[in-house]
Amino acid sequence: MPDIAMITLVIAGLLAVVAFIQPVAAGMRLPPSVLLAAVGVAIGFVAGFLYHTPLTDAFNSLVAPFVDLPLRSATFIYVFLPLLLFQASLTIDVRRMMEDAAPILLLAVVAVIVATGVIGFGLWWMFGVSLIACLLLGSIVATTDPGAVVAIFRDIGAPARLTRLVEGESLLNDAAAIALFTLLLGILVSGGSLDPIEGAVSFSVSFLGGIALGAVGGKILLLALPRLGGSKAAEATLTLAVPYLVFILGDQVLGVSGVVAVVVVGLTVSAFGRSCVSPDNWNHLHNVWEQVAFWAGSLVFLLASILVPRLLGAVSWLDVSMVLAVVVLALLARAAVIFLLLPFLSLARLSEKVSHAYKGAILWGGLRGAVTLALALAVTESTVLSPDIKRFVAVTATGFVLFTLFVNGTTLRLVIRKLGLDRLSPVDQGLRNQVFALALADVRDGVQEVGRRFEIEPTTVRAVLKRYDERVSKVAAQGSIEENLSERERLNVGLLALANREKELILDGHGYISPAVGTRLLRHAERLVEGARANGRVGYNRAARVELEFRRPFKVAHFLHRRLRIDRPLTRQVADRFEILLTLRLVLSELKRYNEQRLRSLLGQRMSEIIGEILDARATATAKALDALQLQYPDYAEALERRFLRQVGLRMEMTHYESLRREGLLGQELHESLRQGVQLASQIQSERPRLDLRLNTEEMLDQVVLFQGLSSEQRKRLSRLLRPLFVVPGEVIVRHGERGDGVYFISSGAVEVALPEHKVRLGRGDFFGEMALMESRRRVADVTALTYCQLLKLDQADFDHFLQSEPAIREQIMRTFAHRAAQNVSMPA
Repeated sequence: MPDIAMITLVIAGLLAVVAFIQPVAAGMRLPPSVLLAAVGVAIGFVAGFLYHTPLTDAFNSLVAPFVDLPLRSATFIYVFLPLLLFQASLTIDVRRMMEDAAPILLLAVVAVIVATGVIGFGLWWMFGVSLIACLLLGSIVATTDPGAVVAIFRDIGAPARLTRLVEGESLLNDAAAIALFTLLLGILVSGGSLDPIEGAVSFSVSFLGGIALGAVGGKILLLALPRLGGSKAAEATLTLAVPYLVFILGDQVLGVSGVVAVVVVGLTVSAFGRSCVSPDNWNHLHNVWEQVAFWAGSLVFLLASILVPRLLGAVSWLDVSMVLAVVVLALLARAAVIFLLLPFLSLARLSEKVSHAYKGAILWGGLRGAVTLALALAVTESTVLSPDIKRFVAVTATGFVLFTLFVNGTTLRLVIRKLGLDRLSPVDQGLRNQVFALALADVRDGVQEVGRRFEIEPTTVRAVLKRYDERVSKVAAQGSIEENLSERERLNVGLLALANREKELILDGHGYISPAVGTRLLRHAERLVEGARANGRVGYNRAARVELEFRRPFKVAHFLHRRLRIDRPLTRQVADRFEILLTLRLVLSELKRYNEQRLRSLLGQRMSEIIGEILDARATATAKALDALQLQYPDYAEALERRFLRQVGLRMEMTHYESLRREGLLGQELHESLRQGVQLASQIQSERPRLDLRLNTEEMLDQVVLFQGLSSEQRKRLSRLLRPLFVVPGEVIVRHGERGDGVYFISSGAVEVALPEHKVRLGRGDFFGEMALMESRRRVADVTALTYCQLLKLDQADFDHFLQSEPAIREQIMRTFAHRAAQNVSMPA
């Protein structure tokens, strides 16, 4: 049989083994990765025995592929590692992970360095092996594999933060360990000496360079996804290609950490990707990657475990003592970081406190896996290193991996239960009881209705309903949510639910809103979640106000308009704000309905009323901000609303066609034709209408009564002197005490002049700022925009020249000036 056919047969056979191991592992209550490792080791040992035994040659052709498995370390690193890293980072909650960035970096980077040093110097001192070789071994065994740990955490309902810490650590510690491994292997091969400063610089460049490359790669991927026409296959294929491109570019071309680059790409897509593709496509993407990572991870464990006999060879008591020494040293190093260094982060207010129970679980959960075996295999493949060093690294690292899998992995579930980490918090327990009771009541009613509809005997229905009544009574006996939780706890639960519901509504709005606006609103929803979780009602309200403020990008665009007369960024920011406010208005309307229909039954009347007041306050503030824009640009508001309704109609149309297809009323060909028509129309309608800020000087002149008597030539000359300005509500146009530099004419909008004794409002056609110029004094009041305003500014020199050349306008301005002075309505100028 040709080699390629034999390799394909082996892979297919191993995948079949993987399939059957899953239910067996579930029945034995073991992590699948632990059982995969055990089966792989068994396959390797049995194949080796049958191939080399002098008793028979009957099995040689069958077991030869497993004995001479044509796998090198590069296969694991370049084929499997990018897939596993990208999928792990794609599925992690980036926002929540950032809350624990400090402890994750400590566990992922500092812990790797500490473990390398403790293990390396400890083995060197105890066994007299080359220090560089011992440090190399330390870097190899410093990598952790979260697969088995996270599976156990999720199976027994361990706290989400604990799972997040372990997942975050594993994402980055591979990068730190591989960077150290590469550095130490290079020193060992070249016979050089270890320079700590040079090593630190090399490590930092590799790590930070990987972050930069990953950020660029992630941004490019996010820009490319919306341009694939909504094709699920194309989107999944592109996300499959990018991790390999980034990994190899970083590792082989740029000399930076490809591991870090892939992780950053995955985290970027995880954080912002949902706003770039439709919800259905996002779910499809996740399902594809979950399946790919399952195949890759399972094959990695099996294939690496099959190589264990090759790595171990003949084991002596000295080897066993070295493995046990590594076990002890690794635990000591990990314990030092977790119990001695981790508390300093909370003291420095860089992280929330990590409980001792969490620390114990993290300590015992430091399992090692395929990456450690792949790095050990890389050492054995070296043609420069001595056989003694290769054997020392291979046997010790392999033995350590087996110990963590078969000892830590099989006892971790018991350790977590002893630490009490499988029990719900009082808040979660109270919420669980309430949700459970409501769900059971709904199911009971549903069963009763089904029995009535299908005319099932009432005695049979009552027998089934009795079981639900007993379960509802049992839950009710544990107390209602009002009894188990304080008002503050119930309010926090409600606000968190509200913020998460807002996030889902925004994601469901894909196609209705622009990708950039969707991304921004997702960040806003995440801030609401974080604010509610950290500070309850105060934090939620503070986060809600942020989105209504004029934020830094808007201010930068406004600065470019005001100082450099570049209007395009400002136009985009105003259009984005328009769309954001319209979307928030719709979302808040849905949230009110959600509060009435869901949260009231869950949290009670009192909490629902408080949440309703919070939503009303948000809705009022949003409506006020939106009204200010709609007054200025009513046509654009109508165009956006028209676009939204058209997109809603197209989605309803597509849903209707899908329903008809499932009912058999539409054939495949007709359905596909209708689907393509809707998709084409949706692409046409998805383009956001263009916003005109109406800053054309000549058009703005028409709104100022003072200039309406000018001739065509005079208007052209004046247009060259005037500068159009866009002003936002609350902006201070001129300030008390500053030197006057020009006169302002109001084309649209309204301003307020704050004088020492009273305030004056000015609107379209009015002007202000002339008195400071005409009296050669500083401004005597603040002028603040009450709405969005379009102003025309005439600088001081041009103002003087213009008055001299236009006596009629000069006369009108002088009359206004005299009137204001007589009425003591001094204007800032």
